[in-house]
Amino acid sequence: MYLLELGGEDDAFARAEAASAATGVETLAPGLALASAISRERVRGLAYTQRASEVVGRTDAHVESARVLLESAPLDREGSVAVRARDVKGTSGVDSAAAERALGRVLVDRGFDVDLDEPDHVLRAAFSARKAGDDPNRASEDVSVCALGWLAAESVRDFGDRRPTDKPFFQPGSMDPLLARATANLAGARPGRTILDPMCGTGGGLVEAGLVGADVIGTDAQAKMVRGARENLAHFLDGEEPSSIGVDRGDWHVARGDGTQLPLADDAVDAVVFDAPYGRQSKIETHGLADLVAGALAEARRVADRAVLVADRPWADAARDAGWAIEASFERRVHRSLTRHVLVLA
Repeated sequence: MYLLELGGEDDAFARAEAASAATGVETLAPGLALASAISRERVRGLAYTQRASEVVGRTDAHVESARVLLESAPLDREGSVAVRARDVKGTSGVDSAAAERALGRVLVDRGFDVDLDEPDHVLRAAFSARKAGDDPNRASEDVSVCALGWLAAESVRDFGDRRPTDKPFFQPGSMDPLLARATANLAGARPGRTILDPMCGTGGGLVEAGLVGADVIGTDAQAKMVRGARENLAHFLDGEEPSSIGVDRGDWHVARGDGTQLPLADDAVDAVVFDAPYGRQSKIETHGLADLVAGALAEARRVADRAVLVADRPWADAARDAGWAIEASFERRVHRSLTRHVLVLA
């Protein structure tokens, strides 16, 4: 069993992305989930899961309870250790430094050497709590959890430090790399898979899919965007060294084309990801925009059996009309006047 430490404000979105790198993902507490198995390589490429740890045990969210648990838990490790404690989203009120000291003393008493700089193993202690009634969408019972686990894999956060403006070619409204990475993972991007973006714009979604090892194909109706996407993909994916998560970067191809009439055979790719034009920013009239998105969804259904659509509105009816079933839907608030809707389609 593995403990997943989630990031961001939307645990449901984080769990859905985590399922691309883990099996049997289920809620444990605010900011925490459990999984029956993980792919360490793919955890390294997740956007909204920070760490995965092999579970040692669980108790309530108090330092003394964690200390008692650790005193009797089987510890199948050799070598030096360090303890890292976390009050998840500030929900438990636990003093993480006090927790680290208390649990570190237990490990010393059990014969371990503590090395805070370069330990052989890191024991994670995650404390999370929720009072009944804090969230009207949750069950009414209290939640109080401390989960202890040996760190198994950690997300490489370099994409989280990048901004859309860091790309060689930038246009306002580009999706930030964090969300682009998450949508690529939701689509199943990884080595051996091919991901298509039929409205690729600056190529940000393709960059993130390629950095986790997928081969990527992009089309766009605007010649300027095609040139810019090529520049961005060459910058991020043409390096000879493996990406930061340790996999070879994917191959890429970008061409000018109509997302509603793709020059691809049926079932040519594994998944489609696209950020649909936004009504307020698009030069297309409202009716024309609806036709464009409907056509792109229909073409996506022809060439793939999975898709992730990001837009400024749900487009759920258009997706169903194109033959898609909605696996999941999420809302991602960007600012007061923009909420991004994410549809996972199968």
